[in-house]
Amino acid sequence: MTDIGFVRSELVPAKPAPNRTSGAVVWIQKNLFATPLDALLTVLGALFLLWIVPPLFNFVIGHAVGPMGTVEECRAIEAGACWAYIYNEMEFFIYGFYDIPQQWRPNIVFALGALLFVPLLMPKLPYKRLNAALFLFVYPIVSYFLLAGGVFGLSEMPTEKWGGLLITLIISVVGITLSFPLGIVLALGRQSSLPVIKTLCVAFIELIRAVPLITILFMASIMLPLFMPQGTTVDKLLRALVGVTLFTSAYMAEVVRGGLQAIPRGQYEAAASLGLGYWQRMYFIILPQALKHVIPGIVNNFIALFKDTSLVYIVGMKDLLEAVKTKNDSALEWQSANTATTGYLFAAMVFWAFCFSMSRYSMFMERRLNTGHKR
Repeated sequence: MTDIGFVRSELVPAKPAPNRTSGAVVWIQKNLFATPLDALLTVLGALFLLWIVPPLFNFVIGHAVGPMGTVEECRAIEAGACWAYIYNEMEFFIYGFYDIPQQWRPNIVFALGALLFVPLLMPKLPYKRLNAALFLFVYPIVSYFLLAGGVFGLSEMPTEKWGGLLITLIISVVGITLSFPLGIVLALGRQSSLPVIKTLCVAFIELIRAVPLITILFMASIMLPLFMPQGTTVDKLLRALVGVTLFTSAYMAEVVRGGLQAIPRGQYEAAASLGLGYWQRMYFIILPQALKHVIPGIVNNFIALFKDTSLVYIVGMKDLLEAVKTKNDSALEWQSANTATTGYLFAAMVFWAFCFSMSRYSMFMERRLNTGHKR
């Protein structure tokens, strides 16, 4: 061993700091000014925002008349949105023509729906099967008798008096709840090896997809009573529910079929090699994978259904949008330059809130169920 050592006798000059790879400046450079075209688009976007945001802010908030405002304030030249009009007509927008003393019944239905539906959306909460059974089988029956009345001393309330957000939520929730399992059955039937079942499912899907929803609602409203025995009537709301459910289930079937075709053939063969029956293979192995693949398409159908509820005005029902339109035309005491615009803006905000919530939740479920298929 040697005792010779090497010790540096002078300091090494400091090197320049490395370029930053994170932070706001780096993010702006990468995402907004990465290329000349990106820079041009960023500048144009900023100019558009400067052009649209200030007047929109002044209309919605800056010059708006608050909920406690008066109609005289709404009629002022510089007035913006008339939120006082929305606040005063809120009952009609939510309940339609439902009798005011009986509006506690829809409120209980709303509260029960939130109490049962919200826990279903939280994967970590226990008792999911009991929760789902209560929501799918008990809640609809309780809700119907609460809303319609005629039993337990409740006054009868015909569906012609239902309206507003109540009708929008009923049609969308019932349509989504029923069209999803029906679409799965149709998708499985379309892939069935039994010719009769396959032909019936294909015929139903192609027939429904070949016509617009407004045609189905028109047929249910105008043509269906002509084929029924004299004196027989079917409730308008029931006809709308059936039409919307059948229409959405046909599209849902095609979405699910896409998921089934994305499953490798080996999964079917592996499930069969375990000795499982057809429904066991579908329930435990194939459908969970297939549905996970098509979550965006399924939610897209749900969002489309929620927006299409506005078409029920064809059968004479006043959903949220139709309720706003009715009040815009009839509430003469609130007539001003911005009343109608405020009403439609309110309806748009409600629809956006529900559709955006569904979109965000689907993204959450995609991240939660992502088990290695991301490319």
